[in-house]
Amino acid sequence: MGDDVRTLAYGSWPSPVDAALAAAHDGSPEWVDFVGDEMWWTEPRPEEDGRRTLVRRRADGREESVLAAPWNVRSRVMEYGGRPWAGTERGEGPFVVFTHFADQRLYGYEPGGEPRPLTPVSPVGGGLRWAEPQLDLQRGEVWGVLEEFTGEGPGDVRRVLAAVPLDGSAAADRGAVRELTEERHRFVTGPRISPDGRRAAWLAWDHPRMPWDGTELVVAEIGDDGTLRGARTVAGGPEEAVAQVEWSADGRLLYASDRGGWWNLYRDGEPLCPREEEFGGPLWMLGHRWFAPLRGGLIAVVHGRGTTALGILDPETGEVVDAAGPWTEFAPTLAVHGERVVGVGASPRSAYEVVELDIRTGRARPAGAPHQDPVDPAYYPEPQIRTFTGPDGREVHAHIYPPHHPGCVAPAGELPPYVVRAHGGPTGRAPLVLDLDIAYFTSRGIGVAEVNYGGSTGYGRAYRERLREQWGVVDVEDCAAVALALADEGTADRARLAIRGGSAGGWTTAVSLTGTDVYACGTIRYPVLDLASWGSGETHDFESRYLESLVGPLAEVPGRYAERSPVEHADRLTALFLLLQGLDDVICPPAQCERFLARIEGRRVPHAYIAFEGEGHGFRRADTLVRALEAELSLYAQVFGLNPPGVPKLELAK
Repeated sequence: MGDDVRTLAYGSWPSPVDAALAAAHDGSPEWVDFVGDEMWWTEPRPEEDGRRTLVRRRADGREESVLAAPWNVRSRVMEYGGRPWAGTERGEGPFVVFTHFADQRLYGYEPGGEPRPLTPVSPVGGGLRWAEPQLDLQRGEVWGVLEEFTGEGPGDVRRVLAAVPLDGSAAADRGAVRELTEERHRFVTGPRISPDGRRAAWLAWDHPRMPWDGTELVVAEIGDDGTLRGARTVAGGPEEAVAQVEWSADGRLLYASDRGGWWNLYRDGEPLCPREEEFGGPLWMLGHRWFAPLRGGLIAVVHGRGTTALGILDPETGEVVDAAGPWTEFAPTLAVHGERVVGVGASPRSAYEVVELDIRTGRARPAGAPHQDPVDPAYYPEPQIRTFTGPDGREVHAHIYPPHHPGCVAPAGELPPYVVRAHGGPTGRAPLVLDLDIAYFTSRGIGVAEVNYGGSTGYGRAYRERLREQWGVVDVEDCAAVALALADEGTADRARLAIRGGSAGGWTTAVSLTGTDVYACGTIRYPVLDLASWGSGETHDFESRYLESLVGPLAEVPGRYAERSPVEHADRLTALFLLLQGLDDVICPPAQCERFLARIEGRRVPHAYIAFEGEGHGFRRADTLVRALEAELSLYAQVFGLNPPGVPKLELAK
């Protein structure tokens, strides 16, 4: 050990990873595609009120933001959004269509000009919203998903596939928007038009199902007048989730279905590569793409079990050849052009970056938004992929990030504090990637454990369905199993365990604090706290029936809703907590937090509540991200007796 290594207590190590640095690197490139030969994608701007801009990479490698502030390329369809743009070469240069977040209108844009509206504004409820635009230059239209509010309530909404003229004639005329489908289904994804232009395919589903429970793959003929005829379901159903559909270059139907227990690829109903791994995932956002057919018949795929790789599938042999490189996770966004494949990949040593694969050479390289180390990588955490044993001997997957600092060690015999992180969803997964939020803690001497509890995706349908009617039970038990196992094996200090999470992870955190004695404190971010009200009008339409599978139908098991809700058990709360909430959140509204705080009033449980103006579900602004992270660290410092240098003290109320 060198002389420059200092012995300091856990939680007091000086770190160059400050909250501002973590905030500046929050978010990742999304929605990659080709416009002509150029790669384009959207990219976050936390320092510009959290907007997302459109970026193009020119042939000479220069990257430039196509749209200046305040243009914000982001859809609000189903509140989580979806693919917000499409582009092509037209005439002398690029032409793109995008959804602007502020008014949700579709705009047409050619570099050098100003965006011009293509769709009208609706004064009703949430207005008109658009996602998954697809350009049809032959007909002079853009096709996509239209979400239209018919009243003021979150459930007063309809969704159809629709076509919008590119000449701007619908900008002030709702009647000029051509609806392609009837209101046969509550939810639809964007259409995929066959190479010959004669057929369209899309996905649809209805309440109370979520898209990972069961979807229908619908195919229709496209008439000479551009209307859809003879729509019929060709795959999927109540217990089969089709996650994506595409057409091969020779006009065959490709889709990812979990009919065999894993999301695998099928071509005209026949499996192409049956494996116990995933070639698809949960449709939290419309337009996610886990596979993309290439012109010669090969298929670019994002696949894996737990972690994901970028590969090329030969549908004739079923073989997959993965791209070489350091990436351990690829996002569900892919595009192809000729023999080029572009995706978004990351690793424990690099944040998400645009990755290009040349299928002729098999060479993959960072090609856009390249990761650049903001600090010495010696300060990055070093994760361990582990499987723990939960109740009844069930497997629980987790990523463990021990405290790590190149110049500090803890005194002999001291065990580190640990923060258990519960991901959102809950039908989601914590990816194995560099996250400066995690490095913020590990580089100061605080361990982090990310738990992919039962219900998480990436491990097959059976693992995903462990949470069926068990939300607030299995997720809580699995997180506790990991925390206690770390303490029992001497990795973590049993007296200094915390839990944190946002959205569904905020729920798991709150239930854990009100229902177990495992944790000394917790950070609850934009949570679900009151099941009965959340599932009966307080949330948005997409998740309004989600609780029927997670908890059970309210009419049949009303006692279960009260039994599991943290708001009903505030009297049990003894652990200190920090509650963080966006005031514009329509998914988990502030009213839930306010009722919870009213229930603990007078109980003298130290806590802090910070509500952020202008923030919705998930924080995007740099100043919000900084304050939230520093408040979280200050909570742990006060509860665990830590002394992190330079962190503002969080004032706790009683």
